[in-house]
Amino acid sequence: MSHTANKYGSAAARWAGIGPYYAMFPTAFADEIVSKFTRPGDIVLDPFAGRGTSIFSAAAAGRRAFGIEINPVGWVYASAKLRPADQRLVAQRIEHLGSVAASFAPEVDRLPVFFHHCFCPQVRQFLLAARQYLDWRGRIVDRTVMALLLVYLHGKLGDSLSNQMRQTKALSPDYAIRWWKSRDMYPPELDPVQFMLDRLTWRYAYGRPRGLQGTVYFGDSTEKLSQVAGVLNKQGAKVKLLFTSPPYCKVTNYHYDQWLRLWLLGGRPDARRTGGLHQAKFENRENYRALLQQVFSSVCRVLDEDAVIYVRTDRRPITLQCTLTVLQKVFVGWSVQMIDQPFRGQTQTHLFGGRSSAGGEMDLLLTR
Repeated sequence: MSHTANKYGSAAARWAGIGPYYAMFPTAFADEIVSKFTRPGDIVLDPFAGRGTSIFSAAAAGRRAFGIEINPVGWVYASAKLRPADQRLVAQRIEHLGSVAASFAPEVDRLPVFFHHCFCPQVRQFLLAARQYLDWRGRIVDRTVMALLLVYLHGKLGDSLSNQMRQTKALSPDYAIRWWKSRDMYPPELDPVQFMLDRLTWRYAYGRPRGLQGTVYFGDSTEKLSQVAGVLNKQGAKVKLLFTSPPYCKVTNYHYDQWLRLWLLGGRPDARRTGGLHQAKFENRENYRALLQQVFSSVCRVLDEDAVIYVRTDRRPITLQCTLTVLQKVFVGWSVQMIDQPFRGQTQTHLFGGRSSAGGEMDLLLTR
């Protein structure tokens, strides 16, 4: 049975949705694809893992899963929900941050004006403590705390630590300030320690997922796939399902979207981003094609003979044709089926300015 059959009635269901992120697979859809094309014990690979929905669905269904994610926000989400720390230890860490937060009072005043409009002073102190003390790269407890903080960092007023803001995307500081001022809105006055402890009670109501065989590597797929291949080669194992959704061409910059969460992870206190080649909006179509070519060519070497490839992409020709052409070039002789995926709501393409009358995405299914 899918771990989403009862929406929040199990440990896996309560952790599957961490955290807010654009272009994420719907969990039920990921469960369906994993169930349809693999069996327990099979290996699933997603080189553009995002928040790790495909990896979590595979691991929760008894598969072995490998993912790669270049954005630290997505990587923290994916890694934390695959191996969340014990609730007691997480609570202790949150309480410790609260105990040292007051020492950051002088730094609170030096934060850019945006932060004063977004968070109350007590929350600002707490966030600075988290930014300083949480070793999210190296410690499971700290990574779990950070993942939960990232979830509630900004969003609906009353349901997050911030003033009113979209949960999935941090607005630009100047725009946000103007918007709040025009509506006479102020950051909520709350105790961040109690706020987070209350959220823990809900998150851990059914415990935590255990024994999930999933790993998400932090970095660029063009570099990290060799590491995944090395692990698989040592085990004499092959991938049964390549299940992924590459970033869309000329849609959005996922690092810009997450600038406030990236600040909490140690980044700049503003929306300016200076990422690498694969950390932008993919406005250069040749660079985009080269990325897909390199990643799918590397994946080709670790696929089993009867593997299945399932790629969700943008239906706009600029992305769809490029993705389809690369897949056909790399996987010569494979059968390609195009599966229309209409969506009644707004897709990420619409959210970032796409105005095509044809809503939804396009799935590409490749089999031998």
